[in-house]
Amino acid sequence: MPYKTFGFTEEQILMRDNVLGLLARVLRPEKIAELEENSEYPYEAFRALADAGWLTLPFDEDYGGMGAGYKDFAVFIEALGYHFPGIRTAYMTTVVYGGLYIQNLGSDTLKEEFLPKIMKGDIRMAVAMTEPQSGSDVAGIRLRATRDGDDYVLNGQKVYITNAHESDYLVVAVKTDPDAGRKGISLVIVDTTDPGFEARPMDPLGSRSTLLNEVFFDDVRVPASRLLGEENGGWRGLMQGLNLERILIAAAASGQCLKIIEVAKNFVEDRKAFGKRITDFQAVAHKFAEMAMMTETARLHTYNTAAMLDAGEDAVIETAMAKVIASENNFKVADLGMHIMGAAGYVQGDMQRLFRDARLGTIGGGTSDILRNVIAQRMDL
Repeated sequence: MPYKTFGFTEEQILMRDNVLGLLARVLRPEKIAELEENSEYPYEAFRALADAGWLTLPFDEDYGGMGAGYKDFAVFIEALGYHFPGIRTAYMTTVVYGGLYIQNLGSDTLKEEFLPKIMKGDIRMAVAMTEPQSGSDVAGIRLRATRDGDDYVLNGQKVYITNAHESDYLVVAVKTDPDAGRKGISLVIVDTTDPGFEARPMDPLGSRSTLLNEVFFDDVRVPASRLLGEENGGWRGLMQGLNLERILIAAAASGQCLKIIEVAKNFVEDRKAFGKRITDFQAVAHKFAEMAMMTETARLHTYNTAAMLDAGEDAVIETAMAKVIASENNFKVADLGMHIMGAAGYVQGDMQRLFRDARLGTIGGGTSDILRNVIAQRMDL
């Protein structure tokens, strides 16, 4: 996969090449097509990443992790996104949305209980925030957690929860003080085998191997010991992870852009029309130029912002920009790729899948509109 490395270290290049080689063996094109057709979670690839030690990447060395920095992690996630968005999502729901919340907010007891199992790939996780009446407005969630002795009792619903049907545990945002807005939110770990819990897979446009779910809680009892952080302190905990989430979504989108260009170039390589290669037509060549410019713009924002985060800088505005630019460019690049391939891109195959998967990027992890609000607020507007 030849592309600019933006000053990657030898270790980062070796990591990228190693994980791409692994995925090329365990997630061949025919396997990806099978997973997509059957809406099947990428079990074998997830297990292979765990066995190779890659699930330890972002965790602190004190807990047996590699202690990767932001740029390290961005390089890794870009590679996963390039190979197959499904395995990138499977990885992130467990490691980032589950594991890092526990590392950053959990008690020592919870860290000892969960982190080794997560890093070994023995359990899978996800995070549940969105509700039918509150998407981007996380402060408006209604899922109630009422204290009853040593437990919280959960009643309510979540929706669009990625991989909830495949998860052993969920990190769930709940209202422990229903009258306090964002100051009444807490985070708890829910065992998905507990009575009263139900996850119903949905039928999304893309992300067919890592499905969205409706999730229901009917008197689900959660031990108070599985509270992450302080009661009513969940909003602060959620905000702590946003910079990482946004930069990783940007990296994944950048990887998908690279794959789209590759798929389109492979298609046109021997394609002729009116006695010429179709790339000899300026209309086609310019589309590739546009795709290249948008891809490099996404990657520049991603890796510049990752470097800022590694340097300890306040990069809230930059992570918001990177996520918006990379995800929106990803969809534009996919649209151009579809245009270049015509009917061959529209029917079932890599380009169609990449086009469908790209649409989620501007929605999940904070919509583009919400992130534009963040940018404007940081500009004191």
